[in-house]
Amino acid sequence: MKQALLVFIGGGFGSMLRYIISRYLNSFYEHFFLGTFTVNILGCLLIGFLLSFSFKENLLSENQLLLLATGFCGGFTTFSTFALEKHTLLKSGELLHFSVYMLASIVVGIMAIALGIWIAKLL
Repeated sequence: MKQALLVFIGGGFGSMLRYIISRYLNSFYEHFFLGTFTVNILGCLLIGFLLSFSFKENLLSENQLLLLATGFCGGFTTFSTFALEKHTLLKSGELLHFSVYMLASIVVGIMAIALGIWIAKLL
């Protein structure tokens, strides 16, 4: 039960921060959801760093990883919003914006995970 509570608390904080960032940044561009893109990339960077650093140095307990990686990162990033935004772009005929956003999200997300792992290895 304690582990479920840790995921719940981490997820709540992650979701709240995602909401704040997305609400602010999504208004900058009409056809690029900067807020969702930003939280997904930051989440990739953070989970790559947390898991790599934790496994390398054995610094975080299983409960701490549940709170931070599963809870916070899981609540902070969002695939459902990402998919909805892609659907919106397709429905409105914005194929170029759809393609750029999709490709950038995937490529930069993978690069952010690799960067997080690399940073953790340096420490």
